[in-house]
Amino acid sequence: MVLKITGARNQPFSDIRKRALMQAGAKVVGRGPTRPDETAFLGLSEADLTPAVQGAIRTLLTEVDDLRQEVSRLKARLNQAEILADQDPLTPALNRRALMRELERIRTFSHRYGSPAALVYIDLDDFKSVNDRFGHAAGDEALRAVADRLRSQMSGPDLVARIGGDEFAVVFGQATLAGAEARARNLARSLESTPIRFGEWSAPIHVSFGVSEITPDLAPEEVVARADAAMYARRRERRS
Repeated sequence: MVLKITGARNQPFSDIRKRALMQAGAKVVGRGPTRPDETAFLGLSEADLTPAVQGAIRTLLTEVDDLRQEVSRLKARLNQAEILADQDPLTPALNRRALMRELERIRTFSHRYGSPAALVYIDLDDFKSVNDRFGHAAGDEALRAVADRLRSQMSGPDLVARIGGDEFAVVFGQATLAGAEARARNLARSLESTPIRFGEWSAPIHVSFGVSEITPDLAPEEVVARADAAMYARRRERRS
């Protein structure tokens, strides 16, 4: 292992670190000769650093390195916590909280650049019968399968969220209302074309959906409410 020691006014400390690393078997490459005014730190030259002081400095440097590593670990855990806070606990989809945040971001983007976007509200028809007939484990597996199928058909800025028990939302980041309607119909056909399988049983999936355009004048809650209302209207029309 080759390490390069750098630092200007920290040169005495760098020299101590260099010797400690060399004693540990590392090959250390210095940064080159220093200027005379670079040999002091806090009024101390290397000649002033007695063995006891050097030992204290090595301890301090070790503690600083440990602190840096702990900060890195904390940052990693924080990033993981942020991911989990945005993820639905059952499926690999976003949760409602994350969906609302993303809708606000898309709304701002649309206002600034005039880019079209739309939300599709998807509800699994009569899904309760799956839980009643096969059990909640089968129902959970069905929800995960639906989320996976939806995610497999997303691209670019699209995203999938689970916003309720058997209710999902899909955001098409670059789609007009008409384009989103067409893509939603394809999604519905894809979901309904293959039954959900769990162990020895299989169950067909039927969905209803509604679409709402994401515009600068609509708050995220209103976008979801409009798509929800459109979904119920489509379901009533289909059943009438």
